[in-house]
This record gives sequence, structure tokens and C-alpha cells, in this order.
Amino acid sequence: MARHNGLSFYKRRKKISATVVREVFSWIFGILVSVFFAVVINYFYGMTTNVVGVSMEPGLCSGQTVFVDRFLYLLSSPKAGDVVIFLPNGNENSHYYTKRVVAEPGDKVLIKGGVLYVNGEESTLITEKIIDPGIAANEFTLKSGEYFCMGDNPGNSEDSRSANIGPVKKENVIGRVWFRMKGKTGGIGFVK
Repeated sequence: MARHNGLSFYKRRKKISATVVREVFSWIFGILVSVFFAVVINYFYGMTTNVVGVSMEPGLCSGQTVFVDRFLYLLSSPKAGDVVIFLPNGNENSHYYTKRVVAEPGDKVLIKGGVLYVNGEESTLITEKIIDPGIAANEFTLKSGEYFCMGDNPGNSEDSRSANIGPVKKENVIGRVWFRMKGKTGGIGFVK
């Protein structure tokens, strides 16, 4: 058979291998999944804020950066002892408040003689003497979805005792503080 060495107006189409196509799509899929998980993890666990004021000293100091878990309270509710951040009365123009939950919905709260009582028992969460009982000078019961939050340093804390803040509603809680960066009084570590 004779070979045609002349001009040819027909180009051979190159076939794209199915394996190459699968490999490219698997890489694209892997990258998209990785980006998705990075965004989700960063949204739920990577939110940071700074502590404002000295109300949480000595554990957390003013200006210290803390990481906030926003996912936990989608599945559960804050518990006594949790350190949370919230917007007082849902005020979007306010800074985030960082306080400890000392009483949960249904609990009876009273501050008498400088001591916090929850359900008639002395609370172990706030150990400093409380000078100003605020709205807790008379015993009251927290309603459904309400939390009584106080600073660990109650002498220098604007918290649920203040009439302008009062009990914190669950929908105003942004999340639980779970990790702190190095600050003046403490190193890097998990928040208790």
C-alpha cells in the first residue's frame, strides 16, 4: 500500500483518556471538599474575640484573645461553669461580653451577705465576696432560656446583676469560650 505524503486537510483528533478526566475531577472534588470543611471548621471553632475589661481576671485578662465554639450550643445549652460570650439584650452595637454561666433556666438566684446562692445552696463558681448584689438582692427564678452570667472578678464586672443586662437569653449567647491565647496573666491554654 502506498503511503500518502502529500497535504492532508484532516487532523487526527486526540482522544482524552477517561482516566485523566477522572483524575482531574477527583482533584477538583478533593479541593472543594477541603475548602468546604475549612470554612465550616473556621466558622464554628475559629471565631476569635478579645476580652474587654478585667471582669474575668485572673483567668482571662483585658485584651486577651479567645477562641469561641459557636457549634456546641446549636446542639445543647450552656451549663453552669461555662465561660460564654454574648451580646447584652441582643444589642448588635455592643461589644461581646465574656462571663461565666452561674445559673441555668429554672434555677433560683440570690446574692446575700456577699455570697451567691443558687437553689438555696452556696455557689462554688464565684468565690470572691460580692459587694453589689444588683437585681439578685431578692431571690428570683430564671425563666426558660435564661442564664445568670457573672464575671469571675465580681467587684469589677458588669453582668447579669445589672438591670440593663439582666438574665442572658440563649439566643443572645454567641458561643462558649474554649481556648485562650497568651495574655498578661496567663499563657495559651484551654479555658475552664
